[in-house]
Amino acid sequence: MKIEEIIAKAAVIPVLEVADIETAAPLADALKAGGLSVIELTLRTPCAFEALAAMKETEPSLIVGMGTIRTPDDIDQAVEHEADFLVTPGVSERLLAALREAGTPALPGIATPGEAMMAAEAGFLAQKFFPAEPAGGVPYLRSLIGPLPDLKFCPTGNITPDKAPAYLELPNVLCVGGSWIATKEMIAKGDWEVITRNAARAASLKSRSA
Repeated sequence: MKIEEIIAKAAVIPVLEVADIETAAPLADALKAGGLSVIELTLRTPCAFEALAAMKETEPSLIVGMGTIRTPDDIDQAVEHEADFLVTPGVSERLLAALREAGTPALPGIATPGEAMMAAEAGFLAQKFFPAEPAGGVPYLRSLIGPLPDLKFCPTGNITPDKAPAYLELPNVLCVGGSWIATKEMIAKGDWEVITRNAARAASLKSRSA
């Protein structure tokens, strides 16, 4: 699938940090029970790739991406471990070239018009806008509609469930990323019922441009 097809399946993509491999399977079950089908794991813990495999084995229909991709080596490892898509926090010419070569669907991270244009020139018309709230939030993204009408974004960073609908109303936003659905504290404590409720709330949201 193309990245646009993947993120069109979810108005909200949970951004997850799994520190204990034993939590991966019940986390996958909780998110799926809440109605979510696309998730992003972050490459911030030693067991991130093990968690990716465990979640895909537990819930084969989940589309599991790997985030915090910063280097070509990260890309190689994520592809080797069968990540369904890749997400970066930022861009560089080297990283964009490696993403193109890998051929796996990807959301390169941008925070400025210049970075957005660089990613677009490399062939990525769907991009992650990060860090969304600190970088200007809804007004900033709205200001990009005129000069960059062909680009679509997945804003991520300090977005709350109350703020998400305003982002999803923008015509250049396909989805949002959110860590509120399953915070690392919720995951560590095994708050699966809370996570399922949060996932259900997120699954009920719709994107105007989907």
